[in-house]
Amino acid sequence: MNIVKKQVFTIGCICLLMTKIAYAQDINFVEKSFHTAAPLYDNLLLKTKGNFKDYPHSLYENGEIKYLQIDEWTGGFWPGILWYMYDFTKNEKWKKAALEWTHSLESNQYNTNHHDIGFMMYCSYGNAIKFVNNPKYEQILLQSAKSLVKRYSPTVGSIQSWNKRMSKGDINTWEFPVIMDNMMNLELLFYATKVSGDSSFKQVAIKHAEQTMKNHLRKDYSSYHVVNYDPKTGKVLHQQTLQGFSDESTWARGQAWGIYGFTTVYRETKDKRFLKTAMKMADFFISHPRLPSDKVPLWDFNVGQVGYRPDWQYDPAKDKETPRDASAAAIASSAMLELSTLVPAKQKSKYFDAAVSMLKTLSTSKYLNIDHENPYFLLKHSTGNLPSGREIDVPLIYADYYFLEALLRYKNIAEEK
Repeated sequence: MNIVKKQVFTIGCICLLMTKIAYAQDINFVEKSFHTAAPLYDNLLLKTKGNFKDYPHSLYENGEIKYLQIDEWTGGFWPGILWYMYDFTKNEKWKKAALEWTHSLESNQYNTNHHDIGFMMYCSYGNAIKFVNNPKYEQILLQSAKSLVKRYSPTVGSIQSWNKRMSKGDINTWEFPVIMDNMMNLELLFYATKVSGDSSFKQVAIKHAEQTMKNHLRKDYSSYHVVNYDPKTGKVLHQQTLQGFSDESTWARGQAWGIYGFTTVYRETKDKRFLKTAMKMADFFISHPRLPSDKVPLWDFNVGQVGYRPDWQYDPAKDKETPRDASAAAIASSAMLELSTLVPAKQKSKYFDAAVSMLKTLSTSKYLNIDHENPYFLLKHSTGNLPSGREIDVPLIYADYYFLEALLRYKNIAEEK
């Protein structure tokens, strides 16, 4: 072997060793997070033992668990978390608990009261089918998709998110409100087409995504939370917010929902319009001048800024620091990890690195519940609905869910490198 070949061989060995060391260090942060989660979820299982009607959601100020019932949107995240724990550990106790909690949601397949059935059923049964070969699960998910499309209007070209209601501040009536969050329910429809052969589910999903792309996004690819349509004509009546700071501001979690949703739609369609939208929304998120250095966003990118007028009474003195939203970071990191596997090679590192940066921050003691500040939930410092004074600087079940999902996605990507 000549000198040049020896040098190349040596450099290659050093690079491989450095990659392995870096990978080992990164896997340690994944392992640490799952290790931290285990006793917390053990506590939560004990707390909810035998009760398959109350689904853990968050914490009240007094430290008591806030539960929601089967018809509420977050019911699927707890069984989904248990499936992720089983995925990582292969410990049968998590599988047993995941099955019990998943089965508790069976009647929800007929729920047509809102759009969140995708969250509820795909995060539970959609994860179950990865580990359990039960044809019944396929039928439950198919029925769930049928329930979801009952809320679709061909006139509007969208799935109605909420029923008729007043806007924030009671300024106007939302006749046919569609929210950015609704993008997250489209994966259920793509699944339904795959298992049934009925393309109508996929077509509804595509049309809904097209309308969201057209009416929820501004020129800079920031997003409106709510678009209200005239159900008789399909005309856009209002572009507003319910959980964000103001109608023209960018609610951080809404932006994260969009990145995730459009990434999923591109994966299922290979239509580059959706890839461009996912990338542009991600670019807005990670390059925003108000994104803190630790990459965990303020609950709204424009909170308190001049020129943004809220339709509710905002008191900046109420909080010592502007609340963050760890759930938005968890959702965005999971979305960007998948996005990094779908974009051209030269752009992979931008989204991969941004996602890993967020994940590493979330796995530090500032956000990860290492000291058991509460006995049940993994991530701290999320914000649910600040304008309504609910769930401010608290743990949220869906923050945990998307954080664990992101960790598993990272692990799978890293192991393939």
